[in-house]
Amino acid sequence: MPGSSGSGSGFELGTDGPRVIVVGVDGSESSFRAGAYAAGLARRQGARLVAVWVLPQGSPADLFAETAAVLADARQEEVDRLGRMVEWGKAYYGIPSVTLVTPSGDPFRELSRVAEEEQADAVVVGASEHAGHRIVGSLGLRLVRAGRWPVTVVP
Repeated sequence: MPGSSGSGSGFELGTDGPRVIVVGVDGSESSFRAGAYAAGLARRQGARLVAVWVLPQGSPADLFAETAAVLADARQEEVDRLGRMVEWGKAYYGIPSVTLVTPSGDPFRELSRVAEEEQADAVVVGASEHAGHRIVGSLGLRLVRAGRWPVTVVP
């Protein structure tokens, strides 16, 4: 009988949820909420969590040696801080495996690339806080339109 949990129904307890979850983080409040949601989901599902912070690229300040060095140091400090937060979250939530990935480039392309490489079953992102995304489309909307994974957009 469809939907029953008896033997022979094809239903396997504990294997219907995602095994790999990719979450986009960028330091915004909504991305921290997305991270917490993804961490809880990973804990409940026993899934591997891959946190992705796409580093900004191509700032005009990068053209000058002095400011480029300062920006590189600041970005590294932020990566280190985020890494500590990820490790804390792993221990706090009891997640079996958490990885932090920090590529540079376009957030949509990089999140998509990481999700493909990691064979993600789900992608979680925070809701956009930028008014201009109503015209261009938010990251969450672009990921949904790509149609490759279930996408959860956390407000």
